[in-house]
Amino acid sequence: MSSITDLIRKEIENLSTDATRTNVGTIATLADGVARVEGLSKVMYNEMVEFPNNVLGIALNLEEDSVGCVLLGETSLLKEGDEARTTGKLLSVPVGKGLLGRVVDAVGRPIDEKGPIDSDITYPVERIAPGIIPRKSVTQPLQTGIMAVDSMIPIGRGQRELIIGDRSTGKTTIAIDTIINQAKINKKGKESGDANFRPVYCIYVAVGQKNSNVARTIKVFEETGAMEYVTIVSAPAADNPANQYLAPYAGCAMGEWFMENGMDALIVYDDLSKHAVAYRQISLILKRPSGREAYPGDVFYLHSRLLERSARLNEDNGNGSLTALPIIETQMGDVSGYIPTNVISITDGQIFLETDLFNKGIRPAVSVGLSVSRVGSAAQIKAYKKVSGKVKLELAQFRELAAFSQFESDLDAATKARLDRGARIVELFKQSAFNPVSVEIQTAVMWAVQNDFFDSIEVSNIASSVNSLKEYLSTQGTEACEEIYKSGKLEKETEEKLRSALEDWKRTQS
Repeated sequence: MSSITDLIRKEIENLSTDATRTNVGTIATLADGVARVEGLSKVMYNEMVEFPNNVLGIALNLEEDSVGCVLLGETSLLKEGDEARTTGKLLSVPVGKGLLGRVVDAVGRPIDEKGPIDSDITYPVERIAPGIIPRKSVTQPLQTGIMAVDSMIPIGRGQRELIIGDRSTGKTTIAIDTIINQAKINKKGKESGDANFRPVYCIYVAVGQKNSNVARTIKVFEETGAMEYVTIVSAPAADNPANQYLAPYAGCAMGEWFMENGMDALIVYDDLSKHAVAYRQISLILKRPSGREAYPGDVFYLHSRLLERSARLNEDNGNGSLTALPIIETQMGDVSGYIPTNVISITDGQIFLETDLFNKGIRPAVSVGLSVSRVGSAAQIKAYKKVSGKVKLELAQFRELAAFSQFESDLDAATKARLDRGARIVELFKQSAFNPVSVEIQTAVMWAVQNDFFDSIEVSNIASSVNSLKEYLSTQGTEACEEIYKSGKLEKETEEKLRSALEDWKRTQS
């Protein structure tokens, strides 16, 4: 009996008689996934707000007498007059290696029917980007496996490289190829037992895409064995605009965990045009004043605060990196549109894909004139830098000469030679989708071009000859390629081995 009285006494002693204040408001209006709430006097910007039936919202508009909240859950479960409470928390998503191989929604909830996410760490969706002092210049390559990109527009770990072009020009294919190539490199590095090898983990953010497209992408990752290194954040077209607006930030938080823990990550935003449209939708419903093309005035900040979070950190800060490949869709090849120019000015270069080239069968349809990498050859291994230094200039000269030579019947020998070399390079760069090439084989093929091994082959047969050379180098002529892979350099002895391997291959061609 005494134990019960002791227990009651203890409870009475611990009883708090202070008045506790909870910030509660009511929904005044509800429309298009946005609730206007009255009575939330102490709410903060970007704070999570709780509604009935486990629906969450984010406070985006703080007005004098009301708060504009964007709703994340099923809005049909709410009605005007319902209660809303502040939580004092920012929206957070789970992060860590437990997300690899999973498909999640914009707030990190699994949607792949593989059970709960194995992670107890969370990061806020919106975070401040690393400053200048913790950063380090980009020097490590991030190979895409696409010859046209790796030779002319190299990407480094920690860089932000925009992929831009019209609809159906192969933008997503470049991003998917890059992710598949990271998985191939990761597996090879694991097998080599190199203690200094650093794998690249990938996050693919699908914003405003059809569910069928996302399913197709997942299938490609599974078939190529890349899924174990990938997290997919999906906010499809059927999702409400709030989820589409949040998905890139959620994906970025997942990538930042790798970067801050001394690892390398790659994030693909597919695509930011639809992200801007979702934000425009939210802003117009929230009655924010619209500016150019009806986008709100802070649409530049929308993308800059996202892309600035990609960086390469120095040794004192873990030496990790987060590389971003944002995708932007243009209309009729117009690079001077509002969103394209915004994102071009934020990123460190762009890969521009041309519809005309794509329709001519030159795929990937990379435009040499408009594509640029502001990191350049600093993000290439020494061997590749040595053989691919001139190729961009040769291709650019070829495109220019090809335009003029249409009107010229009599060409001098030097111009003819330049046109021949250019036509061969164009054929060399043709590559099928989801078939990335390792950097050592790319180096060997490029060396063969620079040393005139393809000059005697008809232009129409170049593509098949290149494929047969790649096959030969990965089966029989592996010695020189292995040396390039291990040292990253092209020494004289390696060149000799490469020459003899190429001569052997040439004999099989005749």
